[in-house]
Amino acid sequence: MLTFEIIKEENEFKKTNREQCVNFLHAHLDRFRDDKQDISKCIDYAMQKDCGKGGLILIAYYEEELAGVLVMNKTGMSGFIPENILVYIAVDPKFRGKGIGGKIIEKAISMTKGNIKLHVEYDNPATKLYERIGFKTKYAEMRFENKK
Repeated sequence: MLTFEIIKEENEFKKTNREQCVNFLHAHLDRFRDDKQDISKCIDYAMQKDCGKGGLILIAYYEEELAGVLVMNKTGMSGFIPENILVYIAVDPKFRGKGIGGKIIEKAISMTKGNIKLHVEYDNPATKLYERIGFKTKYAEMRFENKK
């Protein structure tokens, strides 16, 4: 049985704490991972209540065991940029192939107002999952790293 813990404020962490979420995401994002410091900043942003900021953390448990974590942030934009960005989703490899990733995303979508975007590497196998749920490719992303 799949159950969820929904975190919108720092004091709502119960079964799984913030550090466990950071470590889980870092471990299970595999080659697509960010540094723990960056994951932590993303969670900080999701917990903010300033206008246009915030988001949610969705923690999934399969038979009471931590199975997946999702972090969604608000962009503070509307129209030309979707209002939300699905920044991180990871499922423990031992629970993959059970539909848990899809259920986590669908739960997050049901709790979110406005459009949602995500960034995904072209060779990420999760792309097929995102397409099945209804995400579509709109643009190729290009980045410039400003060294200043």
